[in-house]
Amino acid sequence: MALSRLEKVQVWLFKAVMGVFSVLSGFFSSRRPAVFGKKLPPVNNPLLLTSATQLAKKIRRKEVSSVEVVQAYIDRIQEVNPFLNAVVKDRFAAALQEAAQVDKLIEEETGGEEVLEDRLPLLGVPLSVKESFALQGMPFTTGVISRRRVVAASDTPSVAHLKRAGAIPLGVTNTSELCMWCESHNHLYGITRNPYDLERVPGGSSGGEGSILGGAGAVIGVGSDIGGSIRMPCFFNGIFGHKTTPGVVSCENQHPPTSGRQDEYISSGPMCRYAEDLLPMLKIMAGPKAHMLSLDTKVDLKNLRFFTIPHDGGSTFTYPVSKELIDIQRKVVKRLEADLGVKVQEVHFPELRYSFQIWDNYMGLPDKEGKPPQPFTELMGEPGRPAWPVWELLKWMIGKSEHTMAAIGLGLLEITRKSKTSSFIIQQKEKLQKDVEELLGTDGVFLYPSHTRVAPKHHDPLFRPFDFAYTGIINILGLPVTQCPLGLGEEGLPLGVQVVGGKLQDRHTLAVALHLENTFGGWRDPGAN
Repeated sequence: MALSRLEKVQVWLFKAVMGVFSVLSGFFSSRRPAVFGKKLPPVNNPLLLTSATQLAKKIRRKEVSSVEVVQAYIDRIQEVNPFLNAVVKDRFAAALQEAAQVDKLIEEETGGEEVLEDRLPLLGVPLSVKESFALQGMPFTTGVISRRRVVAASDTPSVAHLKRAGAIPLGVTNTSELCMWCESHNHLYGITRNPYDLERVPGGSSGGEGSILGGAGAVIGVGSDIGGSIRMPCFFNGIFGHKTTPGVVSCENQHPPTSGRQDEYISSGPMCRYAEDLLPMLKIMAGPKAHMLSLDTKVDLKNLRFFTIPHDGGSTFTYPVSKELIDIQRKVVKRLEADLGVKVQEVHFPELRYSFQIWDNYMGLPDKEGKPPQPFTELMGEPGRPAWPVWELLKWMIGKSEHTMAAIGLGLLEITRKSKTSSFIIQQKEKLQKDVEELLGTDGVFLYPSHTRVAPKHHDPLFRPFDFAYTGIINILGLPVTQCPLGLGEEGLPLGVQVVGGKLQDRHTLAVALHLENTFGGWRDPGAN
């Protein structure tokens, strides 16, 4: 079933309107930032080139102090953040005090290294935190000006687990406004930049995390993902990230809160530069539910079944996947077959061409009591009355709106969206769910493009607002997926691929990530020549 004439007109109009305002946005912000054309300084401190797992081991063994490690990352943040605008509020003084306490604890520990490793596996390791996660004493705004005085009174559970494991938060990082756009830009903190090219986006909504990790200002971080908010930033910034099977890692005490059936699609998970940190971080973040993932079970990649899906089949909403991303996915297929002796089967699902409509319809479904999701316009206006997108649009045109064009556009899309759920789209999703689950079983993984192109220029996503469907569809299917970097492309920008597994089979995609890091080299220093 093709789109109706009305739906085609709606798609065309939305793309046209967003395109016009993207041009206007560029016109109104035509002053070229001073950092454009510059490059990040290279990493010179070897502590910044060590995984969190190895740093924790060195700290436990007194080969390096936690204070030295934390100070190294503070120095790096102070060096690169003027370029990136990724960390929006730091807690450096408190972090150094906590690091000193760690060093004292290690000096006084009588039980040996094994006791510390078991009880505090990340002892003394610095951590960055997405600003939409509650971190006690830190801003908790998601870039909304009306929330600028909101400070978190307690920690979100996943951050609390990491802190109890010994990790030391250095600060909070920027997001898109209300975490609902693929560029981390808001009028409270400004725009965050990509470490590989400061004129390009770092993704969203966890773009501040992706940017500071990609720029070597952090070694591990945390993100949330309801449409690709972990995976797009990880892809654009050349790092690893994992969207967990939903319901395993708590998403409580995050903003905005989920409503309707959105808790079935949202996941929190680790973001990091080194693949070996993914599994231990996930085990910690999952807390009492970690057993659901059987993360201690060894994975033999040769016993897995591998598949590749090169594109969505041609959607009216998304642009075609670029040649360099098609080519890099083919290279992954060839290396897996050569290295592991497996056969990677290419498969196609015609329902994937409806990925955006599926995501859009399911995000709007009511909960079990029939209550619909909280309108985005209400979130924009909190704690006051709901925002009126048309009025905000007029204010934006004269530079008076407190909201970004992306948020206003989403508000406009919301008020023009059909309230009735499409039975055809529901059928497409149910068939896709059934076929994908049958394909994967308990021992299958598939490769899927992370996006249609490498990191775009600032504001360009307004021209192509639906390309996130390549990540969003995996949320609706409820599958775990690991985003893996695959080196740099023709323009010196990160390439990558999604590795998707069956429900609760997160350990399979994490194991593939380790292999791909060894094969393709993992994260690259954006400041290196």
